[in-house]
Amino acid sequence: MDLTSLPARKIRALLAKGEIRGADLLDALEVRIAAVDPVVNALPTLCFERARERMAGLEARPDAERGLLGGLPVAIKDMTDVAGVRSTRGSPIFADHIPAASGHLVQRVEGQGGVVYAKSNTPEFAAGAATFNEVFGATRNPWNTALSPAGSSGGSAAALASGMAWLASGSDIGGSLRNPASFCGVVGMRPAPGRVPNGPAANPYATLSVDGPMARDVDDLALLFDALCGHDPREPLSLDSPATPFAEAAARRTKPRRIAWSRDLGVTPVDPEVAAICEAAARQFEAMGVPVEEAQPDLSDAHLVFQTLRAHDFATGLGPLLETNRADIKPELIWNIEKGLALTSAEIGRAERARAAMVAGAATFFDTYDLLLCPATIVPPFPIEDRYVARCEGTEFETYIDWLAIVFAITNISHPALSLPCGFTASGLPVGLQMVGKARGEAALLSAAGLLEDALALNHLPIDPKVA
Repeated sequence: MDLTSLPARKIRALLAKGEIRGADLLDALEVRIAAVDPVVNALPTLCFERARERMAGLEARPDAERGLLGGLPVAIKDMTDVAGVRSTRGSPIFADHIPAASGHLVQRVEGQGGVVYAKSNTPEFAAGAATFNEVFGATRNPWNTALSPAGSSGGSAAALASGMAWLASGSDIGGSLRNPASFCGVVGMRPAPGRVPNGPAANPYATLSVDGPMARDVDDLALLFDALCGHDPREPLSLDSPATPFAEAAARRTKPRRIAWSRDLGVTPVDPEVAAICEAAARQFEAMGVPVEEAQPDLSDAHLVFQTLRAHDFATGLGPLLETNRADIKPELIWNIEKGLALTSAEIGRAERARAAMVAGAATFFDTYDLLLCPATIVPPFPIEDRYVARCEGTEFETYIDWLAIVFAITNISHPALSLPCGFTASGLPVGLQMVGKARGEAALLSAAGLLEDALALNHLPIDPKVA
């Protein structure tokens, strides 16, 4: 039995029945990583000795006491500390950092019986949607190793697609769970702020950046999401878990009442092939009897809001490092921090008022529509040498994050959103559909995503890397 090709929920069931042991899973991962990661470079830091110790401790208990994950291995994005494991944040400043304590997300994963065995690659401080850094180099897309897996959770997405992970964590501020999911043909979800613990943080009241789950399909993602969710008294925005588990809600496959489709959210150019693939997937709901109408909320201030508030967050979190370690920080990040440090109170106030108006408009919009569908990325995977997308359909982008407007427009309104694999380009590259739910509406979003996933029938993972 090829364990790495099975769904995570099937692995969990086999563990519960005692038909496989945790050591079998770790053995299978070690073999797969040795065969694949020299080409992909998704999991540069491994901690199998630590994983085996923790797995042994779990297996000493009855299954009912092993938590929701019950021994499932989980890869952790290298933005979250894991106690005793090299945790670099993709930065030369932290190249040799070995923390004494784990981040809140890892504590939650391990408290639910997850076993951390690897850290996944990320761009420096998760800044930018291309996964490369000066510590570990670039991660490559398993669908074509000459191309980028996007970012910033590119290591997690590439590991999932290539059979080096069943479940993985990621984070998202400007689409960092959704972009790599789209480029690698996996599922990545940005939940509502407060759903998943993401501390300790420099600003625990910030809502642009969240942590969330990644998996190969919707049901596996819902399983991990349930394990990640729950109130954390150390985080002031933290939400309680719902009475009905997200995995149960996802399994119901409930049809939405009415859906909105938008090619570009009114904020960005989009590659025509990508738009056509996404619209064809969105129209699948019409065959189920669900009306799909062209509509979108007013997100026209998306660039102003995101550029301002993101820069403010970067200045808050990374400003002190710029003072002490400027030579070790990449130029795009220096620009972003300095932009934040130069902001005036008037500029921040203007952005906050514009964001409030967008949130109010979105609430009214979602009184009519259950879902908003659009592309998750505006282009197919791009060459590994490119640091970011500089142009699309004749539009030249001014900054390294302008090409991400189709995802950061949704970040601004704090609605949950996921990228679902929805088709392939003529050259065989995956494309993701962004599915946006009502505020804190992850349960209905997952249910509808599972319904569309079944209709599209694109379950093809994991793959062997296609070496360019």
